[in-house]
This record gives sequence, C-alpha cells and structure tokens, in this order.
Amino acid sequence: MNCCRAGDRMTVVQDCVGGTRLNGLLQRCRESRKLVLVIVAIALLLDNMLLTTVVPIIPEFLYDIRHPNESHGAVDSPEPPPPPPPTTAAPTTAAPTDSTEDQARLEFLTDHTTVSPEADNVTTTLSPEEQRRRQRHKDLIEETVAVGMMFASKAFVQLLANPIVGPLTHKIGYSIPMFTGFIIMFISTLIFAFGRSYGVLFLARALQGIGSSCSSVSGMGMLAERYPDDKERGNAMGIALGGLALGVLIGPPFGGVMYEFVGKSAPFLVLSALALGDGLLQLLMLQPGVVRQDSDPPSLKALVMDPYIIVAAGAITFANMGIAMLEPSLPIWMMDTMGAGRWKQGVTFLPASVSYLVGTNLFGPLGHRMGRWLASMLGLIIIGICLMCIPLARNINHLIVPNAGLGFAIGMVDSSMMPELGYLVDIRHTAVYGSVYAIGDVAFCLGFAIGPALSGSLVKSIGFEWMLFGIAILNFMYAPLTYLLKSPPTKEEKRSLILGEKSSVRYVTYQNEEDEE
Repeated sequence: MNCCRAGDRMTVVQDCVGGTRLNGLLQRCRESRKLVLVIVAIALLLDNMLLTTVVPIIPEFLYDIRHPNESHGAVDSPEPPPPPPPTTAAPTTAAPTDSTEDQARLEFLTDHTTVSPEADNVTTTLSPEEQRRRQRHKDLIEETVAVGMMFASKAFVQLLANPIVGPLTHKIGYSIPMFTGFIIMFISTLIFAFGRSYGVLFLARALQGIGSSCSSVSGMGMLAERYPDDKERGNAMGIALGGLALGVLIGPPFGGVMYEFVGKSAPFLVLSALALGDGLLQLLMLQPGVVRQDSDPPSLKALVMDPYIIVAAGAITFANMGIAMLEPSLPIWMMDTMGAGRWKQGVTFLPASVSYLVGTNLFGPLGHRMGRWLASMLGLIIIGICLMCIPLARNINHLIVPNAGLGFAIGMVDSSMMPELGYLVDIRHTAVYGSVYAIGDVAFCLGFAIGPALSGSLVKSIGFEWMLFGIAILNFMYAPLTYLLKSPPTKEEKRSLILGEKSSVRYVTYQNEEDEE
C-alpha cells in the first residue's frame, strides 16, 4: 500500500513538474517578440488575401448575374468582327476587292461610330456579332463603376473606423482590438461565401473594413511597442508587410483558379477556416485583455498637425492609389481588349504581388541604411513610370514587367514609411503608437478608397489610359516632398526653437520698453 501511495505521489509530482514546464513554455512564447511578429504577419496575410481574392471573382460574378445568358469568360482572345455590308448612304462606283481596303474601311466605320453624330445610323449597318461586341463593351464600362464602388466601400469604412480604433488602443491595449478584427473578418468571409446579390456582397466588403482597421492598427502598434529600436522595428515591419504582400500575392490567382474550377463559395470557405485557426492562435498566445498605457499618448490632433507625419502618410496614399485603381478596372479592361478569361484576370496581379513581397523584405533594412526618404522618393518615381506602361500592353505577357515594377516600388514606399511613422512619434511626440498607425492606415485606405471609387467614372469619361497617366503624374509631383523627411527636427529641437522664438520676442519687447524710457 505504501509503495502504491508513493507511486501515486511520484505521478502527481511528475504531472506538476510537466504542467509547470508547459506553463513556463507558454509564458515564454507569450513574451516572445518573434511570436507576436508571426501572429501580426498571419493576420495581415489573411486580411489582404480576402481583400484580393475577390478581385478576379466579383467583376465577372456580377456580370454573370446581370447577363445570365451571355458567356464571356472562356474566350482567350476576341474574334475579329466580319466586314460590314455596304451601306446605301454612301454608294461607291466599285466594290473594293483588296482585303487591306476592307480592313481600312472597317476601321474607319468603327472609329466613326463612337464619335460621329450619325453613329446610330452607321451602327444599324453592322453585323449582329459586331453590335453585340459593342454592347458588351458598353456593359463592361458600366460594370466598372459598380465594381469600383464595392471595392472602395471597404476602404471608406476602414477610413472611418481608424480614428476610433487608434485612440481606443491607448485605453485598452492592442490585444482586444486585434482579436475583434479576427471575429469581424471571419463573419465577412462567410458572407462573401454565401452572398448572391450586389447588396449582400457590398455589405461583406464594407464589414471587412472594420475588421481590417482593428487588425492593421493594433498589429502595427504592437510591433512598434515590442521593437523600440528603430533598425529592428524596420526589419520587423518589413517582415509583417511581407505577410501582407503574401496575401496580396496568393489572393488573385487563388480566387481566380478556385472560382473557375470549384465555384464562388470555395475560396471564401477556405479563408474562413484559416481565419479560425489564426483566431485560436491569438486566443492562446495573446490572451486578449485590457492593458493600459503608462505614459500619456499624443493626441490625434497633434499628430495630424505634424507636417512630417502628413508627408510620410501622403507617400503611402499616392503609392497605393495606382494599384487600387487597377484592381476593379484592369480585369474588365483585359476582358474588353484581350478577351481574358477568369484565370488570366487572376494571375495578372501575380508579378506585382511577388515583387511587392521582395520589395518589403529588402527595403525594411535597406531603407534604414540608405535613408527612408530616398527609398520612398525612388519608389514613387518608379510607380509613375510603370503606370504609364500598363496601357501599352496588348496581351497578358506585356503586363508582367510593369506590374512587377509597380509592386516592387510600392513595397519600397510602404516598408520605408511605416517604420518612419513610428520613428517620427519617437523623436517628436510620446512613444505610444496606436494613433500614428491609425493615421498610417488612414493613408493606406485613402488610396484604396479614392482609387476604386474614381476609377469607374474616370474610365468612362477619359478612358483607361488617361486615368493611369493622371495618377502617374501625381506620383511624379509628390516624390520631391519626401526630401523633407531626410532630417526631421526632434522634440528637443522643436522645443528649443519655440523657446528661442519666445526669448527673442521677450528681448524685442524689453528693448522697445527701454527705448521708450
């Protein structure tokens, strides 16, 4: 009996020791900065994977809903229209026999039917196939407006949520908003999976904006707090943005291929399962709870009034506005000009995503070494050049180089300006980061709100080519402003400057009083 009791006590002791070791391991994991970095990177990956999975799905899904009897995704290239029959309005002395003359006459009629006041009379002479092709072109242009508004809704809602989430993290910490972002994203993904109307899908996209605000602001603030050294912070944020880039990389081809071969609901159900796993990891490791800040945070107004923070945020906005304009308009432009199918619309963003992944990981440490202002300036210039090259493409292969350059340059700007925002708060304000990364996320959302919202109207009014030329010019004009970030004044320098101005005012007042005496 005593032996049995001794054995039982030994088992209890071993269990206690094992439990203690497990608790110690969990505690070390919870205190690990690298694990926090992994959790933030996964959250950004899934959020942006959902963001871009819809890019090749929604335009064609909505088109199929509104035109159920038309099939357009299977063709790889548009068939040339047959020559129109001779018109009675302009008789000719002899019918042309040369095929070159037939083609020239067809091109003349095609050009003039879009600008001539007698366009309706000429169109009636075209073949039914040509009339259907032109009607489809008109429908696709109209579709760009609706898709652009849906894509922009997420950014607009995120824009409104950021000023609330940022100061909220000062009061309750970063873990609760982070976990809330997971819950909202999970619900949004399920709505995308089962939604079958424009209104329901619009709601899912807008709801994602709230979840993205919670995840992005809390994640970046958490990294800035865990990595106080400026160089380490830049490396960590480069890796986290690499998770964002990986989501952007996987999303479009994943969505296009799954939609083509499995169905619309499949990619969103897979994403919801992955999001559930990320939520369980957050619940186990972060243990969401209220954590109050020790120091007084800078006010949102003080940060917004800081010109250096605004310049850094503006660089993020203009860098991302171009790719945001392409998301709703490029797939439809490819359908219209190249007859591209679903999978081609999905993989067209693949070069941009791969190069963005490379750019963010490369310029996290390199931006600190060469100067983040210079990396951002070069990135904005490269973005403008690539945007001007995209409309010159005549098939999907021509889009590879400009899309790759565009993604790499956006990675240069994002991986340089995101840690720069934390650095500016360190040297000019108080080292509490929720509000400044709310501003950074607002800047990111402005690009993805203005871009899709305007793209449809701009394509309809001035055309796809001039829309991209316009945003390219804006990037060229903004690039020199990043020079202001080369050596921003610190808090002490700012205070000394203010005190110096006050002293000079007192001295002048004292001198004037002496002169009067």
